Amino acid sequence: QVQLQESGPGLVKPSQTLSLTCTVSGGSITTNYYYWSWIRQPPGKGLEWMGAIAYSGSTYYNPSLKSRTSISRDTSKNQFTLQLSSVTPEDTAVYYCARAPNSVVNYDYWGQGTQVTVSS
Repeated sequence: QVQLQESGPGLVKPSQTLSLTCTVSGGSITTNYYYWSWIRQPPGKGLEWMGAIAYSGSTYYNPSLKSRTSISRDTSKNQFTLQLSSVTPEDTAVYYCARAPNSVVNYDYWGQGTQVTVSS
């Protein structure tokens, strides 16, 4: 059973960088052919795919967020991380990590999500 767990600060100040980590257990993030994504849901809005890192280490980003987003991984810890720079209150959301086989959609496992609020 694959499990994903998000962690990071729940409160970030405007203009700072939001950093979240997803710790994966029950499966390796380097296993062919899985893609590991970050997805968020602002209050009252739908899900927004932010980006992903593939089993190979290749990264993919939502064009609307690409200039502010970086996804990396630590294979020794079986973790992948999200960094979102220059945050504003509009980045307040529940942030999820998720796994999808063969693509960046059709997720089969999700983390429980973590609330991040951007406020001074």
